[in-house]
Amino acid sequence: MNTSKDIRYRVYISFLGMCIFAALILYKGGLIYFKEGKELKSLADSLHTRISVIQPERGNIYSEDGSLLSSSIPEFDLRIDMKSIPKDTFYKYIEPLSKSLSNTLKEFTWTEYKENLSNEYAKGNRYFLLKKKANYAQYLEVKKFQPFCKGQNKGGFIAESNTKRINPFGLLANRVVGLYRKNAQNIGIERRYNTYLQGSQGQRIERKIAGGTWMPIDGSEIDPENGKDILTTIDVNIQDVAENALLKQVEKEQATFGTCIVMEVKTGKIKAMANLGRRPDGSYGEDYNYAYQRIEPGSTFKLTSLISLFRDKLININDKIDCQGGAWRIGPYTIHDSHAGLGVLTIKDAFAHSSNVAFAKLIYSNYNDKIGTYWSNLHALRLDIKTGLDLDGESRPSFKRDSAKNGAYSLAYMGTGYLVMITPLHTCMVYNTIANGGKMMKPYLVNSVREYGKDILTFQPTVLEDHIVDSSSLEQIKSAMNEVVESGTGKDLKNPFYTVCGKTGTAQVADKGIRYTDKVYHGSFVGFFPKEDPQYTICVVLRTRQGSSNYYGGLIALPVFKEVANRLYAIKMHEKNNIADQEKIKNVLPAKSIKAEQYNILANKLAIAKKVPNAPGWLQNISTDSLGNLTYAALPTYANQVPDVSGMGLKDALYELEKAGLKVIPQGKGKVITQSIAPGSTYSKGQKITIQLS
Repeated sequence: MNTSKDIRYRVYISFLGMCIFAALILYKGGLIYFKEGKELKSLADSLHTRISVIQPERGNIYSEDGSLLSSSIPEFDLRIDMKSIPKDTFYKYIEPLSKSLSNTLKEFTWTEYKENLSNEYAKGNRYFLLKKKANYAQYLEVKKFQPFCKGQNKGGFIAESNTKRINPFGLLANRVVGLYRKNAQNIGIERRYNTYLQGSQGQRIERKIAGGTWMPIDGSEIDPENGKDILTTIDVNIQDVAENALLKQVEKEQATFGTCIVMEVKTGKIKAMANLGRRPDGSYGEDYNYAYQRIEPGSTFKLTSLISLFRDKLININDKIDCQGGAWRIGPYTIHDSHAGLGVLTIKDAFAHSSNVAFAKLIYSNYNDKIGTYWSNLHALRLDIKTGLDLDGESRPSFKRDSAKNGAYSLAYMGTGYLVMITPLHTCMVYNTIANGGKMMKPYLVNSVREYGKDILTFQPTVLEDHIVDSSSLEQIKSAMNEVVESGTGKDLKNPFYTVCGKTGTAQVADKGIRYTDKVYHGSFVGFFPKEDPQYTICVVLRTRQGSSNYYGGLIALPVFKEVANRLYAIKMHEKNNIADQEKIKNVLPAKSIKAEQYNILANKLAIAKKVPNAPGWLQNISTDSLGNLTYAALPTYANQVPDVSGMGLKDALYELEKAGLKVIPQGKGKVITQSIAPGSTYSKGQKITIQLS
């Protein structure tokens, strides 16, 4: 009996212990679930899932005529989740898939693809890299293959999209357009307008799979907001002319650097800004924005002296000034002319022959006792502040004001363009003011910010100063500037087609470790044309190599100005004639013989043929009959024809054109409304084609 009770007692004790233990388990489980559950669940999820950022598509940068200056193109990393593909499906399609991949990706033979895919399938690789940086056409083609077309869950196909920033025109306007680089400092418009260009990030949830690889979860994406587009004032044709002319000259002179600015007179728009610096290997490239660099301008600053004197009604252009044979001693200093032997000249002739003595005497004698008035004139010309051009990094002007050491003598040197540090852009802005009838325009580089082809922010021409000089003074100043070309230091610019107003400049360099005795010079020419109705102001500055014997602005900078001005006159001033030629072509060519879209191509090629001696190919078949009408002997025949992508979306258009072997430059968003190469035209593999989307 006692034994029975003892057994029951032990059973009860064990059962009670088990109940207490179970109760404790339930209590702890409830405590974890209700109190710590959310935190622990979040911790568990964080070990197996994460939120990744989806970068938006960066906005494009365009020239004023719609040419693409900077853009982002899609690239795809193509991967395969082998475990998502059923075994029977994989081996059913392995051979045709391998052959299709070989034809499309062209990296391996089909047997090599088959072997690689089989090995990775056997390993159960859930993130096998099939192709890195595939283009859009390849992506579209590959996703159609069996079994990839079944989707990620059954077909195992994974495509990770990335973007690549490209400049279709290469180094053209590279320092102005700028560079966009991840984890690095950007420059140019890419930097200044980054807020608009970058857009807003999206996100997606990714799941951690075997092997530590992260895979995106379908349907978890929050789409990013793409960046907005920037429409600049740059004209790619003018920029190309400026860069080629500048490159030719810096290579000829082996210059340290050169810059060429082209400004539209009536608006202040920068149509071109070329900057070329000498690299260690002797080649030249857009390495720095020299148009923004502060330098001593030399004799081009004499226009500022002339403006100041006229603002204060101190001179007439025909007043006489004694140049004293080209040397004038003032205190302990002697100011020399570059051209010795100059005697008594009118101020107009002194300006034309760039007499340092004349302008040192004029500024010193007229402002020695009223220096504040001179500073007020420089302030009115905004030469004591930045121009405000919409780029970062502009240097602020500086002047060596009077000191105990040199007293008011600094005024004399400033009259000649020394002891003054301003940027070439400041100089261009002042000259443009005279071209624009005394109205100073703010230089600017961006016309508008666009979203889906519509302007959401526009920039208009801005008048900084409305009346720098009166009309009488203006005409006298322009006559002096024109005399530079008629009989002075810029007479190589004289031509029978259009009149130029300008000024040469030569200054010895003393900055950043360079001394005057090192014989490094800035040679410059700044001017505008035509005199009667100025359209463009051009500023050219070159820095010579040390010890160069060729350094005068009229010798090293003027040739660049001349080439750019001549090309601009030929291209821009005669557009009406080209339009008339196009109309003649349309009237002559029968509609049945050629597609309507090709009329403009014919007209453009005709314009080229008229300017280029011995134009090749069928262009020579176009001629003028006895009545002056344009005729043609034969039209070209087309073998490979450019696809017609009108009305297509970007993805479909990219697929068709890239499949044809063309390199596509898209512009805008929406549907294709125009393409730079007309449908049906011949082309060569790798040729660039621009498509404009609405």
